[in-house]
Amino acid sequence: MTEDLLVPKQDYLSAGIHIGMKSRTADMKKFIYKVREDGLAVLDLKILDERVMTAGKFLSNAKKILVVGRKLNSHTPIKKFCEIIGCDYIIGRFMPGTLTNPSYKKFVEPNIVLLADPLSDYQSLKEAVDSRIPIVALCDTFNETRNIDFVIPCNNKGKKSLGLVYWLLAREMLKNRGEKEFTHKLEDFVGAESEEEEK
Repeated sequence: MTEDLLVPKQDYLSAGIHIGMKSRTADMKKFIYKVREDGLAVLDLKILDERVMTAGKFLSNAKKILVVGRKLNSHTPIKKFCEIIGCDYIIGRFMPGTLTNPSYKKFVEPNIVLLADPLSDYQSLKEAVDSRIPIVALCDTFNETRNIDFVIPCNNKGKKSLGLVYWLLAREMLKNRGEKEFTHKLEDFVGAESEEEEK
């Protein structure tokens, strides 16, 4: 009998979505399935899967989501996710005051902030906390989870892993919003290996 997961277990494994780091915080201990002989922590796929499903429900009810990702590997999946879902994003540098200074020309007031990595997206995390905006974050084994309202435990560094997480979130959100078909390809979230060749 196969486990009832959002995608076949093999799809998760080949994306490396469950491979954490050697550094592990106490906050993330409950999401870790085991530690390999080489010291790398392995995240629990069942918990990861359940949390993506729950986040999909939670996010589908939000009127205005802001997706943030400073790391380069998160840019392509975030842009695709926001294009499909219809929400705002900030990739690269997050300007101070974006969530806290109403006189700043790019000031936004989202209902929820979705972070690719609370460590590198620290400024947006701090401002969301100050503005009392709920925070959903992709957290690896090295992340602290204080001030995060909902943790999605996953490899938040790898291109394939990030692509799969945002693809699944988009699929779950649209399903919860009543859309019958999801035709978007996972490849579009991962990005081409050499985008120059495609032009």
